[in-house]
Amino acid sequence: MQLQHKVVIITGGGTGIGKAVALKLAAQQAKVVINYSRSEQEAMQVVEEITRFGGTAAACKANVAIAEEVDALVHYTASTFGTVDALINNASITAHIPMNDLDAVTDDVWDSLFNVNVKGMFHCIQAVVPYMKKQGSGVIINMGSVTGTTGIGSSIPYAATKSAIHTMTRSLAIALAPTIRVNSVAPGAVATRWWAGNEDKMHQLAGHLPLQRISTPEDIADAILFQLTQESVTGQIFTIDNGQTL
Repeated sequence: MQLQHKVVIITGGGTGIGKAVALKLAAQQAKVVINYSRSEQEAMQVVEEITRFGGTAAACKANVAIAEEVDALVHYTASTFGTVDALINNASITAHIPMNDLDAVTDDVWDSLFNVNVKGMFHCIQAVVPYMKKQGSGVIINMGSVTGTTGIGSSIPYAATKSAIHTMTRSLAIALAPTIRVNSVAPGAVATRWWAGNEDKMHQLAGHLPLQRISTPEDIADAILFQLTQESVTGQIFTIDNGQTL
């Protein structure tokens, strides 16, 4: 898929990896819609930065866990820019709970993480697929994690949601082919705001990194742009972890 003039929704696009993706897409002359739930100021700043340099961007609030809000987000995008060419399912939440503290893993934790990380992604996919099918093309990229492969992460429920995303990606790649490609990226340690206040724990989780570096949001964004543009790739989980899982 050529990115110029393509319409791309980025959930959780106001910060971190989502912001990096938005800026790189805008630099390729894509039209980006920055979805946010709570980070309104950050989302507006991304839009301002893009438009200042002649790009096209808009921001739209929606909690991806609520299907009606997702429908409104996608309707806003299509009515503003005409269609939806790609979806970057980046919105995600976590809970920092020691892996051996089973008592702290309550039903509320399970429900909140699955509602956003898994069901929220599926809500977004359900909403954009009709537009993609109508035009005969589309790309969906889901944000996974090495946690979904190793089982080691900020909490057991978080790891379970990321594993579910990896499986859902493969299932959807089969279900939506050949019109729509579906892939996932699985980052290891990334220097985002999730590290703030959790540096020691995050370095412990990352372990010994053969490349001796922590990924930047821009590293992950570059992989996402590759998945968007490479027509032969679908159903793949790209691990980007500086050798963390070796």
